[in-house]
Amino acid sequence: TDGFMSDTQLKDAMGGVLLHIPTVMGAVVPTYNIPEIPSTGKALNFSAETLSGIFLGTITKWNDPKIAADNPGVTLPTKDIVSVHRADGSGTTYIFTDYLSSVSADWKSKVGNGNSVNWPSGLGAPGNAGVAGEVKNTPYSIGYVELIYAIQQKLGYGNVKNKAGKYVTANLQAVSDAAANSKAAPADLRASIVNADGDTSYPISGFTWQLVYTKLTDKAKATALTRLLWWETHDGQKFASDLGYAPLPDPIIKMAEDSIKSITVDGTKALPY
Repeated sequence: TDGFMSDTQLKDAMGGVLLHIPTVMGAVVPTYNIPEIPSTGKALNFSAETLSGIFLGTITKWNDPKIAADNPGVTLPTKDIVSVHRADGSGTTYIFTDYLSSVSADWKSKVGNGNSVNWPSGLGAPGNAGVAGEVKNTPYSIGYVELIYAIQQKLGYGNVKNKAGKYVTANLQAVSDAAANSKAAPADLRASIVNADGDTSYPISGFTWQLVYTKLTDKAKATALTRLLWWETHDGQKFASDLGYAPLPDPIIKMAEDSIKSITVDGTKALPY
C-alpha cells in the first residue's frame, strides 16, 4: 500500500498485530493534456492553491488568474478544466489527498485524505493506467498518477510548488530529498513525507509499504516471506531506480530491519539469519 493504515484499521485487523515494512518511495504528479501546450515543451507550474482549487471545483478555467500567476508569460487557453481522479481506492489517491490536506485547510475540512474520498467534481477512472488514459484522450483535462505512468504514457506533468516556495520537477532525487527533509519516521514506520521542507524536495512524495502480520503460523511461508522482505529492503534496492522509484534512505532500512526481525513463527524468529 502507498497509504498507511489508521489506528482503527490496525485495531480491526483480524490476524493480529500488523507491521508496515517500507520497500521504495515514489512520486505522484499532476498530469495534463492541453493541446496548445505540448508535453514536450516547458512544463506548467502548479501551486498548492491551484491544485486544491482545481480538484475542489473552485478553479474551472485554464486561464484562471491563479494558474496564470503560477505561469507568467504562458498563454493559457480559455477552456474548461476537466479533472480526473481515481474511481477505485488507491494508495496513489492517499498520497495525493494527504498532500492536499496538508496544504489546504478547505480541502482538509471538506474532503480529507484517504485511499478513497468523496470527490467534489471531475471524472473517475480505474487505476493509474485508467487515469493516464483518460487524460491522454481528453483535451483540457488534468489528473494525478504515479510518476512512472506519466513517463510511460508520454504525458506532460507539472512542476509543483513546495513548502520552500520552489517549483520542483518530480524525479527520484527530489523524492529522496523529501524523505531526507521530513521529520524522523515513527517507530512503526507509518510516515508521511508530503510537503517536506527543503528547496529541492518534491512535495507529493510517499512510501510504499508491505503489510505483514507479526505472528505467523506456517514455518516455510514465514521463512520465505521474511527472506523476501530482507531482500526487498537490501539487495533489491538497487533495482528501484530503473523501475521509476527512489530507494530507501539508510535510517529507514535500519528501522525496517528491526521490524522484519520482530516477525515470529510459533514463538521463534522467522528470519533464518
